[in-house]
Amino acid sequence: MAPRDTGEAGARESSPVTVVWAYRRTGKFAFHVLTGALESDPRTADVPIEFSNGVTAVGEAIDRAVAAGRRVLVGWSFYSPDFALMTRELAELLPRHRAGGVLHVAGGVHATAEPAATLRAGFDLIATGEGEHLIRDLVLALQSDADPHSVQGIAWLDAAGELRRNGRAARANLDEFPPFGPRHRRFGPIEITRGCVYACRFCQTPYFAGASFRHRSVANVREWVRFLLPGGFRDFRFLTPTSMSYGATGPEPDLAAVEALLGGVRDDIGPDRKLWFGTFPSEVRPEHVTPAALELIRRYADNRTLILGGQSGSDRVLRTSERGHDVATIERAAALCVEFGFVPHVDFLFGLPGEEAADLEATFGLMDRLVAAGAKVHGHTFMPLPGTPFRKAAPGVLDTATRKRLLRLSSAGALYGQWQQQERTASELFRGQSSS
Repeated sequence: MAPRDTGEAGARESSPVTVVWAYRRTGKFAFHVLTGALESDPRTADVPIEFSNGVTAVGEAIDRAVAAGRRVLVGWSFYSPDFALMTRELAELLPRHRAGGVLHVAGGVHATAEPAATLRAGFDLIATGEGEHLIRDLVLALQSDADPHSVQGIAWLDAAGELRRNGRAARANLDEFPPFGPRHRRFGPIEITRGCVYACRFCQTPYFAGASFRHRSVANVREWVRFLLPGGFRDFRFLTPTSMSYGATGPEPDLAAVEALLGGVRDDIGPDRKLWFGTFPSEVRPEHVTPAALELIRRYADNRTLILGGQSGSDRVLRTSERGHDVATIERAAALCVEFGFVPHVDFLFGLPGEEAADLEATFGLMDRLVAAGAKVHGHTFMPLPGTPFRKAAPGVLDTATRKRLLRLSSAGALYGQWQQQERTASELFRGQSSS
């Protein structure tokens, strides 16, 4: 869908519904997409939307809407590591903001994977699955005083405390929705691919968004890029589970599609603006790193770093995690990156299920070889994420010797990441899941 001005909808009668996003850093891009979905439908384009960061701001936004006689939809979206914090924030709001037509709705990967536990934490409804169609339908239901439980994708607890579901929300065709909220000037990376054909056992993506790729077309991406240019945007990034899978239907990359994307966007933005590909917030799978792929990125993109998903230096752990590549592929990919002038930043997950002392030694050996060859290590600690095959696995735990070795690498500038915080979060997440 091309960018368009929906201002003509302003002649309609004002909506009796106000949407308040519990707007935090980790969920903000999801809210931008949902905002775009509301803006681009004439029936919901003029619904007031507030972006409220923190408990106080959310409470004040609710108070204003209630005082104006509006029903209030408070939207929450968070990843599993933030569930405990969001639950505490909700508990602060509920004594004052449960009644008076206020509905607290949680969505995203955690709520979809753990609807019963999320509802028992105090949320009124769960939006399961993708939100573009669902948010429109839910707002329309509230506007017309229809039962919100009738909306496809909604889950709730009945009077007996049992989980009830109304199916799962319809999946979006990315071209039919803006990648952000243009009228509210809420921008971000342009999502080019949703879903993933890989089934890594620790990752929530294929289990939330589906085990197939859905791509935003090159034409649609370029329309939104051109939309951003008059606003002075100088950096253009994409959001995708695996960068070199753009345009592909299966594991084999479609380099012609990648070149059409990168070359087209470069034509639009010219030589002076920056185009980023295969770096934050997306990665490259190591088996996709080939001379032809690197030449494409070097020709069109400005970044000279690439994020590679390595995860372990043990072939046995890679197999049990169903990563789909081996250790030799990681080393070849890193060496090719260096040869083509890129600094590879290789992701590793410490404490993966089944990891033994020999596996950990193999991982440290691989990290040492990669660093010596010019790479950097991006460290993570395994977290048992809801909705994944590893949900019931023990959280990653780093013993004293491992922690010291990682700290030495960090002090030498070879390792970075939030692996220490993630170890604590993993333990909290596991305790919370065990008690639910």
